[in-house]
Amino acid sequence: MFEQLDFIAILPYALFLACAVAAWTIADFTLFRKNRAESRLEVIRNRMMGVVTGTKTTKLGGITKLLEAASPSFSDPLAPKNAKEISKIKLKLSSAGFRGENAMVLFSTLKMLTVLSVLFLSGGISVLTVGMTTKALVATAIASMVGLLLPELVLSFIAGKRKQAIFLGLPDALDMLVVCVEAGLGLDQAMRKVCDELVASHPIVAHEFKICNQTMQMGQTRAGVLLDLGERNGVEDLKTLASIMIQCDRFGTSVGQALRTQSDTLRTRRRQIAEEKAAKTAVKLIFPLVIFIFPGIFVVLVGPAAITMVNEMLPAFQK
Repeated sequence: MFEQLDFIAILPYALFLACAVAAWTIADFTLFRKNRAESRLEVIRNRMMGVVTGTKTTKLGGITKLLEAASPSFSDPLAPKNAKEISKIKLKLSSAGFRGENAMVLFSTLKMLTVLSVLFLSGGISVLTVGMTTKALVATAIASMVGLLLPELVLSFIAGKRKQAIFLGLPDALDMLVVCVEAGLGLDQAMRKVCDELVASHPIVAHEFKICNQTMQMGQTRAGVLLDLGERNGVEDLKTLASIMIQCDRFGTSVGQALRTQSDTLRTRRRQIAEEKAAKTAVKLIFPLVIFIFPGIFVVLVGPAAITMVNEMLPAFQK
């Protein structure tokens, strides 16, 4: 049985497995593990910066519990090292709708797991296809870099879709605010009414207004709540709306007129964006027309004439 095994063919795979195990062991002892004093200092520093590295006690799914248990060791190599990076990542996560106390740690853990998964998968596929060569090493390194950037791209995509949903739903919310304010309701009651009415059509906008109402009920000032509404979502229209409502509250001007003007402005911008996309459609259709449609039309129109010409000219050439 052992005589039939080709040890020369198995040697590259064994070497790759040994190198992977050795790299993991070295990383485990040098990057992941810390002594007790360093771990406690890390926890204190993260608490001062607003980062929670411990596990959460709420009842979550099995995968989330596993990620939370592995977060202290997996997230350290890719975790932000200063307050500026922490603030930047927290803003990205907040714009995408991930605002849990351990969202940053889970994001770093998922990024680390993605890098390791892509590393092992790309390394195994490269070894199976081209063997232990420089080409396989380069392909594995490129795939690892892609795996490192992939969570950031996915997070940016989710944040962009969420911002677009807020932009599209904000004019309807402002119109309902105008109706409620002009009907005699206060701004707080009007926002509560918007939360109840827009849950089905624009759930993201309704959820944000609900957070504002809950925050104001806890005692925070209206100006602070409105400013926080624009900052945590990263939408310029919400920041403009917050500034307008703060000025109306400060100077005593008509809230309904300001909201109506802002709603008209947003609807005009939305219509202009739609017209711009419609104008670009003709240019974007050129490539599928040239690549897919024109060749078929050319064959249908010119094909019969070309066949007739070949049949008529072929006897002359044969003579």
